[in-house]
Amino acid sequence: MMRAILLMPLVLLAGCEPPAEGEPVTRTRIDGKAEPQEQVTPASEPTESVTTQVESACRSIIFEDTPLTHCLATPSRHTISADLGPSGGEPYRSLSAFSRTRDSAGIAFAMNGGMYDEDGEPIGYFVEDSERLQTLNTNDGAGNFHMKPNGVFFGSDGKWEVRSTDDFLANVTERPQFGTQSGPMLVIDGQLHPEISHDGESRLVRNGVGVDERGRAHFVISNAPISFGKLARFYRDELDVKNALYLDGNVSALWNPVTERLDTGAPIGPIIVVEKKEASSE
Repeated sequence: MMRAILLMPLVLLAGCEPPAEGEPVTRTRIDGKAEPQEQVTPASEPTESVTTQVESACRSIIFEDTPLTHCLATPSRHTISADLGPSGGEPYRSLSAFSRTRDSAGIAFAMNGGMYDEDGEPIGYFVEDSERLQTLNTNDGAGNFHMKPNGVFFGSDGKWEVRSTDDFLANVTERPQFGTQSGPMLVIDGQLHPEISHDGESRLVRNGVGVDERGRAHFVISNAPISFGKLARFYRDELDVKNALYLDGNVSALWNPVTERLDTGAPIGPIIVVEKKEASSE
């Protein structure tokens, strides 16, 4: 027990992440149109082989000129859990610290997910290993989290869902195995959040999660600054996800062991962990 306190691939570029420095790449857009070759100079990204392309749950795509990484969790192949910190210890605060506690062979990918305070503790609903560490937050306030409706990503036994906070409060009666509250919702019942514009001026590296009608969880992190509206439209229009939740921005980070991507930066809070089912101990 952890500590107690409170796509399938869409479109493949030249691998799961950008190619090695100086290699030309033909980017394939989400609309299927090929873009001209150009020289790409990534920041210390490894070169992927055909093997890593097949094994990785994450793929790089371009949506409306913005590079994204799309990671797909499938119930038949993966389990999902939430993790905050080692048993009896403080929050990890980084994917690097978290990675040192886990065998990378069993990890499909991990991503930060959920709002938190200055100590890294969740400020909204958080369940880890079926234990509720923080209650549902229905308070009003400032900031992205309180841009209502906000919502909860949760699940048990391979059934994963995203619901608005009000929907969760009214209809979810059994505690899930994992859950994290964040906000705002990006897509609600197939409609964009009413306060999100088409492509607003606020641009940050952002990440989110949505679950499609087949029960697959789509995790997306932008590789360049993106607006709320563009990220929301990607979920609605390209992934056909009816409910999607914003996870974080500016501190958004991904660990993808297969491609050796391990994002670093500002301290984070809750972590969503996707494990390979055959390697999972659950």
